[in-house]
Amino acid sequence: MYLCLQIKSVMEGKGEIILITINGYDRPGVTAALTEILARNNAVILDIGQADIHSNLSLGILFQSKEKDSGNILKELLFKSYELSVNIRFTPITEEAYSQWVSLQGKNRYIITIVARKLAAKQISGISHIIAQQDMNIDDIKRLTGRIPLDENARTPKASVEFSVRGTPKNKEQMKADFMTLSSEQEVDISFQEESMYRRMRRLICFDMDSTLIETEVIDELAMRAGVGDQVKVITDSAMRGELDFSESFSKRCALLKGLDVSVMQDIAEHLPITEGVDRLMRILKKVGFKIAILSGGFTYFGNYLKQKYNIDYVYANELEVENGKLTGHYIGDIVDGKRKAELLKLIAQVENVDLRQTVAVGDGANDLPMISIAGLGIAFHAKPKVKATAKQSISTIGLDGILYFLGYKDSFLDEQM
Repeated sequence: MYLCLQIKSVMEGKGEIILITINGYDRPGVTAALTEILARNNAVILDIGQADIHSNLSLGILFQSKEKDSGNILKELLFKSYELSVNIRFTPITEEAYSQWVSLQGKNRYIITIVARKLAAKQISGISHIIAQQDMNIDDIKRLTGRIPLDENARTPKASVEFSVRGTPKNKEQMKADFMTLSSEQEVDISFQEESMYRRMRRLICFDMDSTLIETEVIDELAMRAGVGDQVKVITDSAMRGELDFSESFSKRCALLKGLDVSVMQDIAEHLPITEGVDRLMRILKKVGFKIAILSGGFTYFGNYLKQKYNIDYVYANELEVENGKLTGHYIGDIVDGKRKAELLKLIAQVENVDLRQTVAVGDGANDLPMISIAGLGIAFHAKPKVKATAKQSISTIGLDGILYFLGYKDSFLDEQM
């Protein structure tokens, strides 16, 4: 009865702009059958959107038709929806309301991506409340990770959801602060990016090596073999927290390695603890055409080992000086510190003809902040507190392949391509 009254209302009025919403069990041919009616009556589709959740269709079509055709279109749609066993709702839209909707098109758009070992309602709710407090509107929500089986043992150890949001934050800094608080309280990582063509066209990614691609600091591994592990680790930790100048700390640590036989380097390289997600991440990045670089304050020997393992395009790191098969305690050339990493990122981007806004930089230490800050997408990975607080994006809850979700990739797409 309600539906018939709606149809009558549209027919008696102008009825040129109508929104139809369809819900019901999804199967092949539903959208085709409904849009065929619009096509046969020469309707103009102004907007359309469709989603499928657990085989349940949610379809919306905003169309414009001639006044004399509106009644016939609605009748045909009503009968067809009954035949297809789906629910249909008609909503007349005034020209003023439509024009106001069109005017919102110029508003800023942002992409908010959340990743965690698993996502719960409280995390989605927390994100949604922060967005609402900033007077922004959610246009779209989609799950990036695969479908979740009921058997918890069969689930992948990660989950990601992407929000497409429109509007201008009332207080962007407060919004970021709220995201950071939510992130720490509920063990979820949150990426907040402005939507642009560059976000969809990343082409160069630069990684720190130690404690990023590998779960150790190589200089600490060398120091343990040299019997000075504790001394070097204290200096390393201080440098990564930003408490000590990197170049100064590097020189001090290298000096402590004097006399170490270079043969130990191969053994260390062959047993490097690779960070969770690196294998999958590298395979996919190469598949989709990324240029990959290692920009490391560590050593070229280990960077080159990873280069061969993962077909990495560039490696820039520090060269240890060797005499008679022993480390001298000195290094050759300039130190790859934070400033140099940023310079190298710019240089590689120029060589590859890539706009800086198409670049990604990933690292964990204070010496990674310069390159993280200038990249189009800078990510602090399992980073020290100072680095995480300064970087625009961070990942602390899952492996390095979480970067793929920040880039907007869906597991379903990646599985098909791989």
